[in-house]
Amino acid sequence: MKFPLSLAAVLPACVLALSACSSVAPVTGTVSAATAQDVRQLGEIVDLRSGQRLTAEQLLARLAAAPRVIVGEQHDQLSHHRIEQWLLQQLQGQRPQGSVLLEMLNPDQQAKVDKVKPWLQTDPVVRPEHVAELLAWQPSWKWAQYGDLVMTVMRAPYPVWSANLDRSEIKQLFVDQPAVQGKHSNLANDGKVHDKLKDIIRVMHDNQIDAPRLAAMLSVQQQRDRRMAERLLAAPAPALLIAGAYHAHKDLGVPLHVQDLTGGPAPLVLVLAQQGATVQAPQADFVWYTPAAAPAVASAK
Repeated sequence: MKFPLSLAAVLPACVLALSACSSVAPVTGTVSAATAQDVRQLGEIVDLRSGQRLTAEQLLARLAAAPRVIVGEQHDQLSHHRIEQWLLQQLQGQRPQGSVLLEMLNPDQQAKVDKVKPWLQTDPVVRPEHVAELLAWQPSWKWAQYGDLVMTVMRAPYPVWSANLDRSEIKQLFVDQPAVQGKHSNLANDGKVHDKLKDIIRVMHDNQIDAPRLAAMLSVQQQRDRRMAERLLAAPAPALLIAGAYHAHKDLGVPLHVQDLTGGPAPLVLVLAQQGATVQAPQADFVWYTPAAAPAVASAK
């Protein structure tokens, strides 16, 4: 069934990952030695393939050897963004980083990224908030949460790529509801990919969602995963994609679409999750459990 919907109604409903935010101190763009030590000791890292507990350095060694890595985050957890920032700084020290892709960037921002990035590499004195303005950073991705990470990747020598859909694309997809092509993204796990995604969407909407809207959201979610997979495959390697945890999951998201597009193996997946959550081997290669944070005030995203 196809039906018109306003853009305001479409965009908030298309995001499956949690997006609550809390206020934090101004960001700086670098991880200090003290903070780096805190990050290395933060929570617990598990290799889900073997069940082995890893140190942060052991995780780095495994990630550094992979041509493509997906890091799945909980969007409202500042600790996750600090881990991502630390990972990128450390990986760059072990081998040149080919590229970084962000779910938080849309295609219509790519030209701005490409223009601002060379300037930032001259190390100008600039307020991070001004960089956000130059990038047309979307308010729904709270700059207080992401600014430190963004400043790090924007000052780094590797390219930064958008990995999402534009708002206009989402609006049209919500109406047209095209299906993605590929056995993994449609038939993996005994054909239950769609069922699992629908269950997640229902939970996110307190089961207050009708069938046509549910079908539209499923279509948009899978098209976003397909776009991320296409961009990840096209990006200079070694490439690292940062996205919401559901996009990262090997049994639901981008990895299935990579397999559909290449016929080869899935990228390496690290999921960042709060302690108490359950992440299993079919969902990720590694999980980094972080201490549960205090509840944040929900955003409108």
